[in-house]
Amino acid sequence: MYRILIASLMLLSLPAFAQQAIPFDGINPLKMPKNMYLGEVTGVAVNAKGHIFVLSRGNTSGPAYAAAAAQLLEFDANGKYIREIGKNLYAWSFGHTVRIDKEQNIWVADKGSDMVVKFNPKGEVVMVFGRKQEASDKETGPLEHPNPPLPAEVGRFRQVTDMAWDAAGNVYISDGYINSRVAKADKDGRWLKSWGSKGSKPGELTTPHSIATDAQGNVYVADRGNRRIQVFDGEGTLLRVMTIDVPYDPSAEPAILSKPDVAKVEASGAQKTQLPGSPWALCITPGPNQVLFASDAYPGRVYKMALDGKVLGYLGESGKQLKQFGWIHEIACPNENTLYVAELLNWRVQKLTLKRQQ
Repeated sequence: MYRILIASLMLLSLPAFAQQAIPFDGINPLKMPKNMYLGEVTGVAVNAKGHIFVLSRGNTSGPAYAAAAAQLLEFDANGKYIREIGKNLYAWSFGHTVRIDKEQNIWVADKGSDMVVKFNPKGEVVMVFGRKQEASDKETGPLEHPNPPLPAEVGRFRQVTDMAWDAAGNVYISDGYINSRVAKADKDGRWLKSWGSKGSKPGELTTPHSIATDAQGNVYVADRGNRRIQVFDGEGTLLRVMTIDVPYDPSAEPAILSKPDVAKVEASGAQKTQLPGSPWALCITPGPNQVLFASDAYPGRVYKMALDGKVLGYLGESGKQLKQFGWIHEIACPNENTLYVAELLNWRVQKLTLKRQQ
């Protein structure tokens, strides 16, 4: 029987250094072409050359309701626009995240079409997972969210959210707003297994919103609706559960919506999406000394963490100015001191440079 380590980071038990704000600078690194605009920026990734890949709900087409909203853009390391990838792609519906694997392939999860698409570095489609609803079917439309969900199906997703890889090239896909599970396929695209179901018990998930892997092949899942990060091995065995409990100013204003009533939400059993420390985005740095970055919607911070769950520091707040955030939806972390964050509400990417903590 596997022992589960519950790493609950209680406020009073944290060492002082773990609660320090990290000084940082923030800039807008992108130089947009004339008459090209970003919509909600849902994803950002950086390749080995430092090129920045931006997934935006821009270039919207269709009616106000159920419009297709996804566009993938590439910029060089200096922020100069290079190209659009996948223009008019069949899978584009409601973009969610973009990632780069170790072979520099570009992967996109599209929540609206329930598909994951792999592009090679040239921008050619080389693999697809899932299937978009058929336009010819009368019942095609927005997915319902029954509780419990309908049984998950092999090879298909319901509002897929993100993907990550292990050293062998296996891909782990977080699926997502409805199925609440993790799917695993090998490097050739062969479906291997899935684990997880909707719920709040250890190993259960409620809106697995982001996913990352470490050098040992462990899988970190942002279990956003349950306000926790769950860590599994590559076969789906739960290793530990981590929560982010760091003091915050209760007078802090949210980026949007009313301030969450923490006690009320906790007592009601409702989804904890807007609570402090509820993880929206995860990123693990490369290299031998890996750290984890996570973001929340309120009070709108980024947390730097050890892989065992210890919070090493935090940065930022909600707002519209540089060094403030409006719902960070994805984080790219090419190294421990450089982050790129995709902001849903502010329609932008920020490049963050972290400074040495005092």
